[in-house]
Amino acid sequence: MIWGNEREVNKQSFSLNRRRFLSLSGMFGLALISGKSDITMARTQKEERMTYQSKDYNRLLGMEGFSDTLLKNHFTLYQGYVANTNKLIDALNQLLKEGKTGTAEYAELKRRLGWEFNGMRLHEYYFENLGGKGGIHKGGKLVQKLAESYGSYESWEKDFKATASMRGVGWAVLYQDIFSGKFLNFWINEHDVGHPAGGMPILIMDVFEHAFMIDYGLKRGDYIEAFFRNINWTEAEKRLLLHN
Repeated sequence: MIWGNEREVNKQSFSLNRRRFLSLSGMFGLALISGKSDITMARTQKEERMTYQSKDYNRLLGMEGFSDTLLKNHFTLYQGYVANTNKLIDALNQLLKEGKTGTAEYAELKRRLGWEFNGMRLHEYYFENLGGKGGIHKGGKLVQKLAESYGSYESWEKDFKATASMRGVGWAVLYQDIFSGKFLNFWINEHDVGHPAGGMPILIMDVFEHAFMIDYGLKRGDYIEAFFRNINWTEAEKRLLLHN
């Protein structure tokens, strides 16, 4: 069958990327290849402790369409996610040592970890795909791949902006399906809920109020346009899993 042959070709084409993706992914389904937090290792006589460190995004200060007040508030919120991720990991490790994994406290902290960890990582993706100038490279790999999935770059952009404009708060995310290589725009309500299994985040847009209301009030559309004027497309292209 032709379909069967195509499926086998796709399987072979993406197998290396899948292995790379899975080997680099963290404990969540959300792919974590780029935008990684710096990690320091503090050794004691009894254990090796992993601590996530907040990254410095002050390079974004002065960015057109984003006031320093808004950005500094956003950085502070992000730093809170990093701190809470570390606190939760420490608390869970302590409960594990004490043999208290069957407790309600352990279960609730384990559930909360997804929220705090993804809150940290999604903000890193977001800040790192900002600070660019000049728009997307029309002859680049990403434009080509978006056109394959949406018919044209313009159609993709229209759909992404429509996704980001939906009522509610959350994230607008462009994902690449690691199995098919196709691209899909998703609306994510919560940090830890709704991410597509096997999806690699390529472009992340924060659509919670804290990302824009200081500067734009209820004019989310103006914020979306400012976001697009400042996308770091070079960083987004680095996240691509397909390079052929």
